[in-house]
This record gives sequence, structure tokens and C-alpha cells, in this order.
Amino acid sequence: MSRAGRRITCITGGVGGAKLVLGLQQVLPPGNITAIVNTGDDFRHLGFWVSPDIDTLLYTLSGKSNVAQGWGREGESWAFMAALRELGGEDWFQLGDGDLALHVLRSLALASGKTLSAVTGGFARRWGIGVTVLPMSDDSIATVVNTEEGELPFQRYFVERRCEPRVSAIRFDGASRASPAPGVVEAIRGADMVLIAPSNPFLSVDPILAIPAIRTALEGRSAPVVAVSPLVGGRAVKGPTAKLMEELGISVHNDSIAAHYEGLVDGLLIDSGDGCNDEAIRIARTSTLMNSMADKARVARAAMQLAEELAT
Repeated sequence: MSRAGRRITCITGGVGGAKLVLGLQQVLPPGNITAIVNTGDDFRHLGFWVSPDIDTLLYTLSGKSNVAQGWGREGESWAFMAALRELGGEDWFQLGDGDLALHVLRSLALASGKTLSAVTGGFARRWGIGVTVLPMSDDSIATVVNTEEGELPFQRYFVERRCEPRVSAIRFDGASRASPAPGVVEAIRGADMVLIAPSNPFLSVDPILAIPAIRTALEGRSAPVVAVSPLVGGRAVKGPTAKLMEELGISVHNDSIAAHYEGLVDGLLIDSGDGCNDEAIRIARTSTLMNSMADKARVARAAMQLAEELAT
């Protein structure tokens, strides 16, 4: 089978994950790509249902994302937040005027009985996105972070407290009882390769893996699974990965990333200047910083090449 005909499923969350999926879209027909997206970050705010990782991916793939900021829409306006602040409303979580439209429509659709996967698919079609974007589940799952300040819902920890409190544990409420969204298990079983994006393993990927049927599908897959490490030079490119690993007593090294995915991945793509001593999986290297579109495509090709080598 030619590379262009391969079906790829990517497990993703956050900005790093969106960059990899965008890179895949540069080298494959979008219809060959399925993205399974973390929804442990989802929460209700000001009465609206917000799905940050889904929205980051939708904005990225539709060309609407604020690239410099890393979240939200390009050319955003902030009249709603200014009016909210004037009235004494909570302003720790920024909702731009264009961004707000997405949350309003999603909330209305969910209230009418539609599922998150159906709503997400509708947005993707509206914006001409050819990649299949699937939430990990239509069931409610909440990431909760145990910190020195007590238990914090994920967005309170991540946005309001800017990841400052020390973390001792993380849990995913509802995950053990949740079912995968329609198409998720089939996308894993039917893929020619599965990629785990360079998303935070503990906050973005683990909520997906905490759903029993998804983990079982990955453990029983026939296709090779390749993870892209989120570490470059012993630190995370973006977000609290390295800080979190240190607080949880985990060495900030690719050996730890490989160990974290033990039994689930066959290969690990790491930055060209880094090392990994895990002999249980195949290691490949490239520059994994994804600043330009060419960078994103290069990392996507390198991950695919490693998966292809594992399949032979």
C-alpha cells in the first residue's frame, strides 16, 4: 500500500497534538486521518460547555487558530470579556467573541440531546475539515489534579493557577465507566498505524487511555503504535510536562516517556539531540520542534516512517 493510502489514527490533545495532526494533513489525504481527542479538560463555564482540546484542533485544522498565542482564534475580539469584567463576572478563563459562538452552539446542541461527537463532526464539516475528529467519549470525564492547595478541577489548575501548585496525583473522574465515542475503537482497530502525539502524557493522553475499551483496543491492535516524545533537551516545549514529572517523582527523560507507554507503543520518536535507553521499543530521531509548517510535516513523516519500519 502506498503511503498516501495509509489510514492513520492519532491520539491527541493540546497544542502539540494539534500541530502533529496538521503536519499529517500536509502529507496525507485528510480523509485518511482520524484524530481521537482528549475531553478530560472539558468543563462548564458561565453556563457554556467548553471543549478546549477539541476546539484547538478544529481551529488549527481550519486555519483559524491564533498561532502565536497557541490557543483561541486569530483576529479575536474581546467585547464580551470586557462587559463581563465590568459586571464583576469571573474572568480567569478567556472567552473571545468568536470563540464564544462555538461554545454557545455546542451548549445548545448538547442541551437538545445531541452528542458531543455529533456536534464536533458538524463543526468540522462546516469548516471544511477533512480529518475525522472524534472526542474520546460522549460521556462526561473530568481530570482532577491533587495539589498542595487541595483538589483542583483541571482548568482551575491549568488556567487560573497557571500550573503553579505542586501536584501529587491525577485522576480522571468517570473514565472507568465511560464508553468510547462512536468510531473510536474502530479507528484504532482499522488503522494502518497509530500515533500518540507529543501531548502531555499525564494530562492529555492518560485521560484517553483511562477509558477501558480504548486501552484494550490499543493493547490488542495489529498496527504499529508510535509515540512522539513531548520532551526536547530534557524539557517540555510547551506546558507543564517537565514540572509535573518532577513533582510526581518521575525522571524528566525519554526513558520515562517510554516506560509510561510500556505495553502500548512499539516505537518512540525523540528529538535528534536527545537519548533513550529503553531497549524494549524502537527509537527514531528527528528535530521535533514544530514551529513552521515544514517542521510539522517533517515530524509527521518521521513518525510515519518509524511506524512503517515497525510494520515490516
